[in-house]
Amino acid sequence: MKVPVSRTVASLRRIFAATLAAAGVVAATAPARAADPAEPKPRHTLFVGVDTSGSFRHAGYEDAMTFLAHYLYGHVNELGGLAPPRNLFVAAIGGKEGSEPKAFRPIHEFAGRNIPQIEADLRRWFPPTDPLTDFNAFFRQVARIAKERNLVLTPITVMVVSDGIPDVPNVKPGSPDSFKTIDLSTLEFLSRNLTVRLIYASPKVGDYWRRLIPRQRVRFWAVEREVMVGWRAQVKPDADPASQDRLWRWVQDNVDYRVRARGL
Repeated sequence: MKVPVSRTVASLRRIFAATLAAAGVVAATAPARAADPAEPKPRHTLFVGVDTSGSFRHAGYEDAMTFLAHYLYGHVNELGGLAPPRNLFVAAIGGKEGSEPKAFRPIHEFAGRNIPQIEADLRRWFPPTDPLTDFNAFFRQVARIAKERNLVLTPITVMVVSDGIPDVPNVKPGSPDSFKTIDLSTLEFLSRNLTVRLIYASPKVGDYWRRLIPRQRVRFWAVEREVMVGWRAQVKPDADPASQDRLWRWVQDNVDYRVRARGL
């Protein structure tokens, strides 16, 4: 018995519609699976430079060391949603003379340590006793380590804990010309995603870094000293670090803010 053509076409249409509906269900559920919170967070490389010049002693050093101890502990232990670093290196920005190389403390020096222990180590390793602040020497060492350790394919954050004022021979400290000597060219092509974060500088200095320092691919973010000191108000008294949700949220929203790529 022949089946009418109209009935055959109708059957094919129903099958086709059912197939599309099933595909729609799969497509709708795919984003939910992709956003599974159980999936591991992307790891990044974190370089931290601590200003050890005497000028920073009176411009935020004391508060900065306490904050940095909390910051490093939170990241290393992945608290409050902070991204865990794949690699972590901490070094001084300063010296007795220009272009002085510094030792970079690796992540192993911070793992398994509590916040007071980390703070004590930071103060012991990086006392503010150097006469010079040399950002370029620090940036060159960051570039060298990133290349030697093949870290160029990962997102890189370079955090500068400083008043942001360079020491340049024969140039007045804090003048616009002094900031024009800061060289970010060694960082430009290290990674497709490289962000320099300056914390504890004044609003004027942060503005100089944005406007006067040449850069193309490097992203930049500054958090002024007046804002940084507000982290203490987020700490819950007598609460353990894992319960400091307000603090870790403040860190994400203010210090670790995701900076968009700069248009070329």
